Amino acid sequence: MSPVDITATALEHLESMSTLHPDLSEPYQNLVGLYQRKLWHQLTMSTLEFVSNPSATLRTTAEGTNSYLALFDKVILPIDKKLNQLTLARIASAVAFSLLDDPPYADGVAARAILENLLEKKTRARLSPSAALHAESRLGLLGLTVLARSGEALTTTSSVEALEATKSAIDKNRSVLAELADTESEAAVVHSAFYETAMTYRKAVGPPEAYYREAIQYVAYTSLSDLSEEARYSLATDLSLAALTGEGVFNFGEVVTAQALQCLEGTDLSYLGELLSAGARGDVLGFQRVADAHAAAIQLQPSLVSRAEAVKEKITLLALVNMIFERPSLERTLSFEDISDRVAVPVDQVEWVIMRALSLKLIKGTMDQVEQTVDVTWVMPRVLDNKQMAELASRFGEWAVKVSKTHEYMLEHTGALLNQ
Repeated sequence: MSPVDITATALEHLESMSTLHPDLSEPYQNLVGLYQRKLWHQLTMSTLEFVSNPSATLRTTAEGTNSYLALFDKVILPIDKKLNQLTLARIASAVAFSLLDDPPYADGVAARAILENLLEKKTRARLSPSAALHAESRLGLLGLTVLARSGEALTTTSSVEALEATKSAIDKNRSVLAELADTESEAAVVHSAFYETAMTYRKAVGPPEAYYREAIQYVAYTSLSDLSEEARYSLATDLSLAALTGEGVFNFGEVVTAQALQCLEGTDLSYLGELLSAGARGDVLGFQRVADAHAAAIQLQPSLVSRAEAVKEKITLLALVNMIFERPSLERTLSFEDISDRVAVPVDQVEWVIMRALSLKLIKGTMDQVEQTVDVTWVMPRVLDNKQMAELASRFGEWAVKVSKTHEYMLEHTGALLNQ
């Protein structure tokens, strides 16, 4: 098609949709004006905003087809060379996902075709690394979404092949993401897309600790206001359960301080936040009180039930870590009896708790089994809540006073010391 025909087709489509759907006349006329003035950046941003709100703007054309798909095919694709490539990939992704809720396209074939065509060799050569990575990530998420909606068992041959292909793409793109770092414009968008796909994959196949690692990164790069209430609730639930049950996940502060956890407040699952908060403080008795108060609800969570002993061990170890953290660095020789009182285990089990903490590299130090003490030289760094930050600030203040007094002493006595 000639440039004149491309322009005529695009404007005709936008005008017809404005007439067909009077409630959307304003946004469609806005696109008309931007297209006529060749304001390509503003056109792509306005289009992205338009297709990012399907509940308000998704309609059908006069032919009964998906309005986003028609907008993409008749307006956006013919001028794709003029557009920001990452924004183009984001628009394509929004259009593709809109098709999944449209019965004729629910199988995902048409949706996949949009992103696959964008990634074809001819088109891909024009895509920036960030745009290609975004498109590939959303294509992987699209496949996982279709698989989940199909209800097909993950053990079938087709499911296994689909999951393996997704995993390969994630592994390949992880190194690409590392090279992008945070220097690319709109890098957060690309990171968010990648980690959402990786997180969704791990939710399907496990284990919980792998899901946790991907999800906590997704939360870091994603504005929760962009998610639906249902999506925020699901994310907070899955992240909490993964933190509690994931092997090697001890930094509960990452979750407790995350805005995502607030979604559970006032809901039937608010106890998950209470469990995490108690665990982050190393409050064994507090954790047990919450668990006892919500025993019936906890029984409805298979992951908590099946890993109950592992969760109990984790809280015991966190109690030891917090006990050490709360002490000044020069006062970290702990007796077995004191540890027993804090972590709520018999004295004869304290040695095992210490050995376990040492083996997991939660602490470093030496244990005296004869004297029944442990001298701790290092404790794992963690994300702290406001109360713990206040305690740390107070400790810094005490340290500053000691340094000041030492400085004053040296000034007063340096001469006497040198003359001896």
